[in-house]
Amino acid sequence: MSSKETFDYIVVGAGSAGAAVAHRLSADEKNRVLLLEAGPASHHWSRVPLGYAKLLHNPKANWRYHSEPLANANGRSLYVPRGRMLGGSSSINGTAFVRGQAQDYDSWAQLGNRGWSYQDVLPHFKQMETYEDGGDDEFRGREGPLRVTDPDSSDPIFATVIKAAGQVGVRHNPDYNGASQDGIAMSQATISKGRRMSTAHCYLEPIRKRPNLRIQTDALTEALLLDGKHCTGVRYTVGGTVHEAHAAREVVVSGGSINSPQLLELSGIGQPERLRGLGITVNHALPGVGENLRDHFAPRTRWSIGAKGYTFNDRGRGFGLIAQVLKYALFGKGMFGMVAAPLRAFVRSREGLEAPDLLLGWVPMLYESNPEPKISSQSGMTCYAHPMRPESKGSIHVTSSDPRTQPAIDFNFLSAQVDAELTVIAVRIARSIMTAPALAELQVAELAPGARLETDDEIIDWVKASAETTYHPVGTCKMGSDEMAVVDERLCVRGVEGLRVADASIMPTLTSGNTNAPSIMIGEKAAAMILEDASA
Repeated sequence: MSSKETFDYIVVGAGSAGAAVAHRLSADEKNRVLLLEAGPASHHWSRVPLGYAKLLHNPKANWRYHSEPLANANGRSLYVPRGRMLGGSSSINGTAFVRGQAQDYDSWAQLGNRGWSYQDVLPHFKQMETYEDGGDDEFRGREGPLRVTDPDSSDPIFATVIKAAGQVGVRHNPDYNGASQDGIAMSQATISKGRRMSTAHCYLEPIRKRPNLRIQTDALTEALLLDGKHCTGVRYTVGGTVHEAHAAREVVVSGGSINSPQLLELSGIGQPERLRGLGITVNHALPGVGENLRDHFAPRTRWSIGAKGYTFNDRGRGFGLIAQVLKYALFGKGMFGMVAAPLRAFVRSREGLEAPDLLLGWVPMLYESNPEPKISSQSGMTCYAHPMRPESKGSIHVTSSDPRTQPAIDFNFLSAQVDAELTVIAVRIARSIMTAPALAELQVAELAPGARLETDDEIIDWVKASAETTYHPVGTCKMGSDEMAVVDERLCVRGVEGLRVADASIMPTLTSGNTNAPSIMIGEKAAAMILEDASA
């Protein structure tokens, strides 16, 4: 074992939240900060927005988890990619930037989490971003580390879908991260000048030479060090060598919704009977660890396009592919520089709702995914559709005391009947838009689920057979004051001193949309609270 070192703060995980935490804590040169990342520093595909297609199954940049066989997915084990490099999943995701609704955060506050209302978190959202494409200064930031842009909207296929949505009552909304989320819009993205704006690039690269910050990559954190009910540091390995680092102030766990509960359980924090059954010494009973898992379970509706030249299936093969490569190399545009789903709509399942509860997203191509994404030979579009705030809850738990063994991931999708009902409605709304008059000129035809599937039961059977996650796991170290809460409103682990969790795992409920932006906000807010508490 190497010699022990002491830092003021240790941050475990350099992903969306952890990078923000380390950035803000190390801004004060008096704070000695250690940032640990299990994966490498970078990958050559990680700066290219379309690089997610190359990294989605790449073990050099991805944990490549799989779920348990799921009862409501016809016994299928779903693939669960998670970023494993600096920037975490922000380095391999589809780059969509979605804050969620004000109601999401207000509901967190109403659950007893003071300081988490929309008005409380809005300053952190503004602080973290530089939004380059307009918007209202009341809602948008101009000087933050993260560059956010609107995608190129000149492609006629997007204008046509927006027009079709308007024909069925879905209005165009130029800034769904502004005053209101309602409507259809081009997807804002963490892309600037054709390059991915991961937290590795935006938060860590500018500060790598700070003398009070050490970024240690290829470091697998195996356990938290505990002295009674006080977390004093971590044990981690690099290249087979075991290291210990001690924290004079705090340890911040930012491993994400899979790795954070895993680390707590490996350290003896969790459900006592479960831990004892694996030979793990129980250090602190906390029944909520690993529970409350939520994710978006989304069917991908598929549509053929008879008109030629509109989709990337036509433009991304042969000489078209060469043209796309040149367009990206010269101008940072085209399919290689585009957000994964360039168009999205936030819609209501019924009249009378205060805010949208369904999300639809469009990809201007058909792709096959067996097992890795591959552009289809057929021309068309993909439209995924799902409820934004599902009620179904699953769990993530270790099955071994070995930190290299992946935990058991049980999403328990569609266990709440309302999720199935809303998913069917979402599919029907996707159908209504894709069959609106404006799209007739594109010669659109439904491929999946297929027009012959009409009843709710037929549609939900198709969903169970084909839907995948949208890679938004949250909630496994949830924030709150009830008996299943893992952290309190300050993100301190309940009953353990010197230990916080700051990532998507603390979300009590899912936000309305993609989870990368809220995760970065959580890192920003966590750092602010840590610094505030240290100065008290």
